[in-house]
Amino acid sequence: MLKDKIAFVTGGSGAIGSAIVRTMAREGCSVAYSYNSREDKARKIDTEMAASGLNVTSYKLDILDGKAATVLAETIEKDLGPIDILVNNAGTSQVMPFAMITEADWDSIMDVNVKGMFLVTKAFARGMIRRKKGVIINMSSLAGFRMLEVPVHYATAKAAVSGFTFSLARELGRYNIRVNTVAPGMLTDGVSVNILEKQQQQYKEYSAMSRAGEPSEVAELVAFLASDRSSFITAQTLLIDGGI
Repeated sequence: MLKDKIAFVTGGSGAIGSAIVRTMAREGCSVAYSYNSREDKARKIDTEMAASGLNVTSYKLDILDGKAATVLAETIEKDLGPIDILVNNAGTSQVMPFAMITEADWDSIMDVNVKGMFLVTKAFARGMIRRKKGVIINMSSLAGFRMLEVPVHYATAKAAVSGFTFSLARELGRYNIRVNTVAPGMLTDGVSVNILEKQQQQYKEYSAMSRAGEPSEVAELVAFLASDRSSFITAQTLLIDGGI
């Protein structure tokens, strides 16, 4: 499905990110991914992928460093070739009631989830614009689209991802670049592990599938959107939530 494609995934050492890296590599894609503080997990993924004969390379990156992102885009192009696919997966959350959220808390969540996406996209989209082709997939969350008991600053940041996607898809469509958002619901791993047991049970009760999703299921959707099989899909936010 992704044979001969080259992808870059931010936050590739996390639960969803590593699932995306594995799935895209399995589909024939050469995958570069970034990590920031999880070097041990990145090394484990690299070893696993190498043992499977898959083309996966990790790079350390602070996504809030725009200059570093630009340099990395150039480095990956030299190492692997022109980048066809960008997956903005890196993100963070913080379990905090609204009354206790500080200005610094707000800025931190917005920076990582929104500003980092902007800086990385700006760095990697340049090559796509020059070549007049590419796919950008931005990872959001159900928290940005449903009335859930989630941190306000996190929900706000994730809702902003879709606004970014809509506008960018319109602007970059003239260059044959597709831009979409994937918004997962509660999963068995990742930030969902911070959800209280009571809330997990309520989610399953109201979900049509009566369960939490798997990171690998999200990765399958991302791989499909990255492929030419979804060539007429752009400016969309796709919820993968088990039916909430």
